[in-house]
This record gives sequence, C-alpha cells and structure tokens, in this order.
Amino acid sequence: MSHPPSPAALRQAPKVLLHDHLDGGLRPETIVELARASGYDRLPTTDPGELRVWFEQASASGSLERYLETFSHTVGVMQSREALVRVAAECAEDLAADGVVYAEVRYAPELHTGGGLTLDEVVQAVTEGFAQGSAGRPIKVRSLLTAMRTQARSREIAELSVRYRDVGVVGFDIAGAEAGFPPTRHLDAFEYLQRENAHFTIHAGEAFGLPSIWQAIQWCGADRLGHGVRIIDDITVSPDGEAKLGRLAAYVRDKRIPLEMCPSSNVQTGAAKSIAEHPIGLLRALRFRVTVNTDNRLMSGTMPSVEFGKLVEAFGYGWDDLQWFTVNAMKSAFIPFDERLALINGQIKPGYAKLKWAGEAS
Repeated sequence: MSHPPSPAALRQAPKVLLHDHLDGGLRPETIVELARASGYDRLPTTDPGELRVWFEQASASGSLERYLETFSHTVGVMQSREALVRVAAECAEDLAADGVVYAEVRYAPELHTGGGLTLDEVVQAVTEGFAQGSAGRPIKVRSLLTAMRTQARSREIAELSVRYRDVGVVGFDIAGAEAGFPPTRHLDAFEYLQRENAHFTIHAGEAFGLPSIWQAIQWCGADRLGHGVRIIDDITVSPDGEAKLGRLAAYVRDKRIPLEMCPSSNVQTGAAKSIAEHPIGLLRALRFRVTVNTDNRLMSGTMPSVEFGKLVEAFGYGWDDLQWFTVNAMKSAFIPFDERLALINGQIKPGYAKLKWAGEAS
C-alpha cells in the first residue's frame, strides 16, 4: 500500500507554474532590505518575521480589495533596476528549490516606473534577474507581462510583450479588479496580440462570475483563464452526483481551455470557502484542463509543493493526479511545442515515475 506523498517528496516532484505574480512572492527579508536602501518608510514593521505574518493576515481577510492592498508595499520597494534584478533572481532560486522545472511569472511593468525606469528597462531588469537565478539550476523561467484592467495602457504593454517575445517574455496578461472593469475594455490590445500570433491569458472568473469568463474567451480570445474558478457556476450536480454542464462550461472543457487554479489564494479572497470545497475537486473529476498554481507566494504563505500538499490532504490525490496536473500545465505553457514536449518526456514523467516507484517500495 502506497502512502500519501510526504512534504519532502512533494518538494522533489517536478512542478510547473503558470500563475505566479513576481510582486506577490518576495522574501520578507528582501522587502526590509530594499525598503531601507530606497528610503521606503511605509512598511507596517521592519521585522522580517512579523512582516511575513502581517502579509498573510492582511491577505486572509476574505476581501479581494484588501488582498490587493498588500501589494503597495512590495511594489513600493521594486522601483529600481537593482531591486528588480534581485527580486527576479530570488524568485527563480526559490521556485527551483521547491522543485519547479518551468515557471511563467507575471508582473506589470507600468507599476515599476515610479523611480524613473522606462517600461523597456523594467523588462530587461526582470529578465536579467530570472537568468541569474536560473543559472546552474534545473529550472526555466519566462515572463508574462501584465496590464492593469483599471488603467489604459494595455495596448502599450501588449506591444512591449511582442517586442520581447524572443528574449524571455512568452505572453501577455491582464489583472486587477474585475467588477466594473471587463476585459472587453481592452479589446484593441487583444486583437493586436491575435494579429501578432501572440499568446495571452486573462484574469477572469475569480471575484466576478460567468460573464467575465465568457467575455475573456468569446470576445477577447484568451488562450488560458487566470483562476476561472467561477466556471463552477455553469455546472449543476444532481443529488445522485451526476454533473450537467452549461454551454459555457462545456465549451471550456471541450476546447481544453486551461484553468490557472490557485486554491489557497481563492480561499483567502473568498472565491472558495475552503480547500475541501474548492471547485478544483469537481473540475479534476470532470477532466477540465486544470492546473495548480500559487498566485502570490508571500501573501498566501505558500509554494507549489504546499498547494499540492493541501490537495493531497483534501482530495486524497496520489502521484498520478499530481502528474496529471503537472502535465496539464506543461501542455498549456506558452513556450514552443517541442520545448514543452522535451520537458514532459525528459523531466516530468521520469520524475514522477521515480517518486511513484519509491512510494510503492517504501
């Protein structure tokens, strides 16, 4: 009889991350040091341990708006070239230490120009940091450039992502408050990206329901859905356990549109009541293209292996399930098909086979 995967084994498992915010994953020690170096004086505390606790508590309030407030501090200390290089390098190091073999990390260049950097300089600094942090480690890190849905710079950021598509940037994203800021406000950016044969994902179906998902897919043409957790609203489960999919849910499943699910974050922002009640369980059972992600590692006090551990505990998942989530994510990545295939066959499947064998042998 095989035992459930241990935390140590989960850290060893080759993992793929598609939804992780750079400004949501800083080390508390780094925030304190960068604040001191830059003169940023608005931190709630300069004790790294206390700061970590503050971020997690402020993020667990159940309000998306309160959750987003915590980013004023991380973004506040990410306004210089040196800070961006350091944060990006540490991000790659931390993910590699947790067994991540491929990551797409997103950030909004327009939020890092307060110290005088241009959008291009921001992208160059982050790309350099990812390269530094990945050097000599079995991880590949690429960027997604995020535009803020509350602002009017999405076309500019879309053009930036195309300009750097061959040097570390693999796609475009749009994020920020959903209610009142539909993705259709940014149609010209999405139409431009489609004409350029470029990839993009859209934050949709987190704080807002099915109309947000429908617009992201049918109006904007999103390749993937950031969160997409509210697709559950279009699925009814009868008392005997049979699930009936509405038209939109059926379309999402039939088209294999990837869902970038972030369980811990969704519980914090009130998008799901608990891990055990998170729609990921039903969506996995119905074989949607589900992927498992961290969203914001600092705010949620999490890592990819921790997210896997919570799902193992809540749903009794074993190595086959975790490999399924990981292969789903790798299939859904924005790098070329041959590179995805090489990672699946060269690192992911052999890695899980080894762990499964070790688990059965113990």
